[in-house]
Amino acid sequence: MNIDSDDPVRAPGAFSMKPLMFETFACTLAMMSFVALIGPISRMLGLAPWQAGLAVTVGGAAWALFARRWGAASDRLGRRRIILQGLGGFVVSYAALCAFVIVALRHPPPVWLAFAGVVLLRGVAGGFYAAVPATGAALIADHVPRERRAGALATLGAASGIGMVAGPGVAGTLAVHSLALPLLVTALLPLISLGVLWRWLPRAEHHAAPDAAGLKAGDARLRRPLLVAFVAMFSVTVAQVVVGFFALDRLHLDAAAAARAAGIALTVVGVALILAQLLVRRLGWTPERLIRIGCAVSAVGFGSVLFAAGQPSLWAGYFVAAAGMGWVFPSVTALAANSVNANEQGATAGAVAAAHGLGMIAGPLAGTLVYDADPGAPYALIAVLLALAALWPARAKGETPLSAAIGR
Repeated sequence: MNIDSDDPVRAPGAFSMKPLMFETFACTLAMMSFVALIGPISRMLGLAPWQAGLAVTVGGAAWALFARRWGAASDRLGRRRIILQGLGGFVVSYAALCAFVIVALRHPPPVWLAFAGVVLLRGVAGGFYAAVPATGAALIADHVPRERRAGALATLGAASGIGMVAGPGVAGTLAVHSLALPLLVTALLPLISLGVLWRWLPRAEHHAAPDAAGLKAGDARLRRPLLVAFVAMFSVTVAQVVVGFFALDRLHLDAAAAARAAGIALTVVGVALILAQLLVRRLGWTPERLIRIGCAVSAVGFGSVLFAAGQPSLWAGYFVAAAGMGWVFPSVTALAANSVNANEQGATAGAVAAAHGLGMIAGPLAGTLVYDADPGAPYALIAVLLALAALWPARAKGETPLSAAIGR
């Protein structure tokens, strides 16, 4: 399906990105609210910090495990059917998670049961939600021409960034009254987004039937985008998990001041992501160029944290790094979509989502292990990885040329 409009957000005909944008915002807000609440919830339920961390990480594990399968299923069965099934499962499982926590807070169960319930339901929710970004990216690839996909995906990323910033704020505001209130409110948001997608997603499919062989996991065309996707998410999660420790040990702040510094740094990340991804639409650069410059900018930002002597320099480093990430994330998905045929878009989008999920799993573990050597070591590690990603040749030896891979 060709699009004649220069605006990737609103195209002529049935397809509009607005339903996907609302769903992305609503579900990101709900998930980030839960992450912001997991600390006090775990304390009240008697969970150890590692148990709270595992409860969050299991969502990324489920995402990595199921994203490619959901994407491939959308190639066979249709985007609308799979995205609604995945989101419907997420609505039910996330509501069950919130209900379980609310009941547990009022009638505390044994610690093992509280831990098992949170981990299981969080994992199920992550497994179902893996269908939504994978199928959504494939849906965009079906409707938006390749030269405008990075801008369209960046617009979706901006919606996610707004939810990322708003989520902790909503949770904190509502939690003043009770921990149950933000859980009740945010459980409604995915349900509303399900109604929006059911009503406004196009019913007519515009994707090619998949080949019988399917997309191979080690397809040479996807080596670069998948590795960059992993490195980008790995870097972000490392930076998220160590910033509080860095504020304590390198900036010599007390616990309350360190928590405040970390919170502001993560808020700055959300703002930078929003601004950078909105700028992608204006630049009109190719995904390859955006990846190179974005990785280089992020490497500089994270590398500068090594020299941070106070909170403002820490925040500035995170802002610069996040601005680069705002160019990388949508461009990686667009580069992957542009590298394969029309009948492989769902499986490809799922593979990128799976790479993100692996980065979410490996980042916190690697970041904390490296941190034991030196507080600056995690930032040096991710700065080097991002610099290498920026320098990776556009077409490594043996890879299929882009023009031959697209075939459209």
